[in-house]
Amino acid sequence: MLNQIIEEAERNISKYCDEYEIFAENSKLLELDAQKSDLSFAKQEINLGLGIRVIQDNKLGFAFTSDMNKISETAEKAYSNAKLNQEDSNFAFAEKSSYPTIKNNYDKKNEELELDEMTSFMENILSTVEEKGCKPTSGGFSRGSGEEIILNSNGVNASEKGTGFGAYIAVNAFKKDEFSSAYDSISSCNYDFNGEELAEKVSQLAMDSVGGENIDTGDKEVVLDYNAATGLLNTFMSGFNADNVQRGRSILKDKVGESIVSENLSIYDDGTIDAGLSSCKFDGEGTPSQKTELVKDGVLKGFIYDMYTANKANIKSTGNGFRGSYSSTPGVSSSNIILDFNKMTKIDEIDNGIIATDLLGAHTANPISGDFSVEVNNGFLIENGEITKPIKKAMISGNVFETFKNCEAIDSQIKQYGSFILPKILLHNLRVIG
Repeated sequence: MLNQIIEEAERNISKYCDEYEIFAENSKLLELDAQKSDLSFAKQEINLGLGIRVIQDNKLGFAFTSDMNKISETAEKAYSNAKLNQEDSNFAFAEKSSYPTIKNNYDKKNEELELDEMTSFMENILSTVEEKGCKPTSGGFSRGSGEEIILNSNGVNASEKGTGFGAYIAVNAFKKDEFSSAYDSISSCNYDFNGEELAEKVSQLAMDSVGGENIDTGDKEVVLDYNAATGLLNTFMSGFNADNVQRGRSILKDKVGESIVSENLSIYDDGTIDAGLSSCKFDGEGTPSQKTELVKDGVLKGFIYDMYTANKANIKSTGNGFRGSYSSTPGVSSSNIILDFNKMTKIDEIDNGIIATDLLGAHTANPISGDFSVEVNNGFLIENGEITKPIKKAMISGNVFETFKNCEAIDSQIKQYGSFILPKILLHNLRVIG
């Protein structure tokens, strides 16, 4: 179906101009939603659409449609829109290239997984929570698939298919007059995870978090569990976005070649990882995905670029021009972010600290300065190398760019959470407010 759409779009747009790009997308998503102990609804979304970009006299035009009977009108509108925009010589489309091979990002089980099996999966999560003495507050399970094709006047003609599966659960735990809550999720390109294990883990976390004690304000060792780490890292990684750099919205501007984080940390953006949640043979512009070195042994090596920002910097795109969907134009965004530490510390080496399972308010951190002040969720004391009591209430504050100048990995499993592939992280001498 997409091939026919692309061919028709090319026939129409080539009547108007010589420089064009066509992006077609077909995706399906089936979601189950639970409220408390009951499955509340199932929802299916099917998105089929087309986006056309043109460059005419160094002016960019764009139009999109979800009505496949209006392809000719969309082509004409894209061309007409270009006439209304300002000239910019940095607009360009990707050149024809070879693409990397990425394995295990499509699971045929997506086609075979019926609603009844999904319902049983979700019901098992809910019943496991109750068996552990907790009360589910919300949960969900989803499966999705997508296909996209991109074609342009430079000879790019590439297609990709992918699948995704995800589940989450939020629970409450009660002891006498006190209660605590906990949340976690799992996601994968493949149907290879265990919902019962997720439910047991979240329930145990909620039970362990009930009660707790107040702590004194002071500078402490802080261990960030996976969810907590990704919360701060989203702010940190905004500094590597070339669009932010060029607009003066990144503190890392003009710091290439300087030490910006701990010397035992290297950071990469890699869209080619097998089964990576953000892996694809090409980005939203048809540029091949690659592994980009951002930080090596603490030293800033560069940024991530799409075609436009790369042309402004007179370099090649790093394959980081991504679209939200066919209805949007590409913009700079990360793929899989790898945090590679060459030094690890065991929790039993920490005498006085805390571990934060999650952080509330991480999205409020200042993306330009890096300043943050966030609440610790499901936090625990670390005393003499052991995780002991839950913390009643605490906040941590600091500057994310300064904080990562003094960090290590905790000896733990490397996992992918969202776009980040990382261990648990130890931050030294962070301000903890009791």
